[in-house]
Amino acid sequence: MDRLDAMQVFVRVAEVGSFTRTADEFGLPKASISNAVQQLEKQLDVRLLNRTTRKVAMTEEGRVFYERCVDLLADMDELGSLFQGDAAVSGRLRVDMPTGMAKNFVLPNLADFLGRYPQLQLEISSSDRRVDVIREGFDCVIRVGELEDSGLIARKLGDMKIINCVSPGYIETWGEPRYLEQLSEHRLVHYSPTLGAHAGGWEYWDGETYRSVDMPGLVTVNNTDAYSHACLSGLGIIQVPEVGVRRYLESGEMVEVLKAFHAQPMPVSLVYPHRRHLARRVRVFMDWVAELLSGYIHTDN
Repeated sequence: MDRLDAMQVFVRVAEVGSFTRTADEFGLPKASISNAVQQLEKQLDVRLLNRTTRKVAMTEEGRVFYERCVDLLADMDELGSLFQGDAAVSGRLRVDMPTGMAKNFVLPNLADFLGRYPQLQLEISSSDRRVDVIREGFDCVIRVGELEDSGLIARKLGDMKIINCVSPGYIETWGEPRYLEQLSEHRLVHYSPTLGAHAGGWEYWDGETYRSVDMPGLVTVNNTDAYSHACLSGLGIIQVPEVGVRRYLESGEMVEVLKAFHAQPMPVSLVYPHRRHLARRVRVFMDWVAELLSGYIHTDN
C-alpha cells in the first residue's frame, strides 16, 4: 500500500475509531488496515493512534497529522481533475437529507445531475435522524431546521415557509379553525423525532415574537412522511413547509388554515466537514442542490 492509500486508511480509522469498520468499508482484511497505520507511524517515527480493546483514538500528533492528511488528500483529488471537464468529476459521494427532501426534490431530478457527471457514484441516506457527519463518513448533508453548534461548516441556502394544514375530512369532523381562541377545541398532529419526548405545541407569530400554544393531539409521529399522512387521514392540524405539501393543496387533499398565523420559517442548509478544500464532486453536488432549491426557498437577497 502506497503512502497516499495509507493516509486515506488512517483518516478513516481516525474518523470512525475502528480498524474493523474501516476494513469493512475498504473491503480489506483488518490486518492490512492495521499494517498501513503502523507503516505510517514507523515512517513518521511517532504514534498516531492509541489503541485499546474497546477504543481507537488519535494522539495529539495523530490529530495534527489527520488535519494535514485531510487537506492533502483533498488537494490531490482536486489536482487530478484540474484541467478536465465535467466528465472528470468522479468517485463516491455520500450524502444525507431528510426523507421529504429526497422524495420531493432530489430523487425526481437526480437523473439530470448524474447525466452531467456520469462518473459519480452517489450514496443517498434519507431519514429524519441527525447523522454524525464525520463518524458516518458523509461528504455533506442537507439540513432543514436550526443547526447545532457542531464544529461543521454550514452553507445556508434560505428558508422554507411554514403553513398550517388540515384535510377536508378534518374540517367535516372538527370544523375549520379561524381564531387562536378556537385552538383548544381542535387537535394537533404532534411531531417528535424521539417518541416519548415532549412534543412542541402549535407555533405562531404574534407580531413581535414566536409563541407556542399547547394543544391536545390524537397521535404523535417521528418522521415527516407519517406527519403528512396523519394530516391526510384527518387526524389533526400540521405545521409543515409549504413546498412539501404543495401537490396536496393543489389537489384539494389538504386545506391551508389560519393563514395569518405562520410558524417560524425553517432554514435549509448544506453542512459538511471542516476542511480547507472541498473535493470537486462535493462542490458540484452542493451547487446543484442550491440551484435546485432556489425556486422553493426564500433568501435574504
